[in-house]
Amino acid sequence: MCHLLNVLLALLSRFLFAVHGVVTVWRVVAVKGEPLYWLLLTGVALLGVEMAITLKCTRNAEWKWFSPMVFLYLSTVIPCIWFLELSLLQSKLPFNNSSGHELHLLAHIPISAGIKDLDPENWVAGLEQTMLIVLVLGRWLMPKGDMSRDQLSQLLMVNVGLGADILDIFDTFREPEVKTNQAVVIIGLALFSWALMQFPLVLTQTRPQKAGPSQDSKGGPFCCSGAPPSLTSCCSSEVWSLLLTVGLQDGPFLLYRIYLMVQEQVLNQLMIFFTCKNILIVLLELYRIFVVQCEQQVSGLERCAALVLQCQAHGGSREEEEVEEEVGKDECCEEQSCHIDMKKGTEREEDQRGVQV
Repeated sequence: MCHLLNVLLALLSRFLFAVHGVVTVWRVVAVKGEPLYWLLLTGVALLGVEMAITLKCTRNAEWKWFSPMVFLYLSTVIPCIWFLELSLLQSKLPFNNSSGHELHLLAHIPISAGIKDLDPENWVAGLEQTMLIVLVLGRWLMPKGDMSRDQLSQLLMVNVGLGADILDIFDTFREPEVKTNQAVVIIGLALFSWALMQFPLVLTQTRPQKAGPSQDSKGGPFCCSGAPPSLTSCCSSEVWSLLLTVGLQDGPFLLYRIYLMVQEQVLNQLMIFFTCKNILIVLLELYRIFVVQCEQQVSGLERCAALVLQCQAHGGSREEEEVEEEVGKDECCEEQSCHIDMKKGTEREEDQRGVQV
């Protein structure tokens, strides 16, 4: 029953990704007017093969640290967003009539009048926003794998926050100072694609249980088994997650906004607010990494000291047992020697009596 439920959830989540991927690719074909762009559906088409391999090779119908399903979906959607944004940039340039072919192509497609009348900019914004919604819903619907419900809810809330921050990058493309700057738009799209690489990663996993002290053949703790796990491992999963967030999103976004403010003179209330927010988030994340690492080292040293004390106490008890055994052996030997001497004394007395008689 559990396996059947995992199969149904896997089908539903991949169907959701496939539908949104097909709509996004269709929009690119409609804008560009080239059927060759249907090849962008390759990533979505491979979702069926990926599902068969995942169900066959995994125990809980999902991989532990990486989600190939999300990666294949992004490999279809990200190029589509690039094509749509660059096409929108070209339409904003002067002496450009690229929208005529698009309207002519859409006129032959049986769609409702409301969708046909949508502005190209609204189309792009809608696809970008629904993409992040689909990422969160797909992660929610797909099998949990080795994650608990608490970890899944934590991951979903993190993804919602990441998606909201990623969408802010597109607001910079609408600024009058840079809306026709091709270099700024390309850098923003590159940062957008780079930040989305967080979604295939699943770092909210169960930490390994703390191993107790090793025991030797006699049942006592073996003190020379090595350092505790916290000393041998570099970073915990929380630290890795924070480092990836700083390196993939908050750090690059901060540099990008500082560049827009200093070089392109994009100075408004929203830009200043989001720049200050990025600075604060980066500082808090670095502080959290420092705190977690310090706590990890302190806890590792405390466990090591506890192991040493336990080993010393066990070693002292063994020494006392050995001393007691040696004392017992000495007392036993003395008793045996006394018994032998008494035997010899009685034999001598009997011999002397026999001689006198």
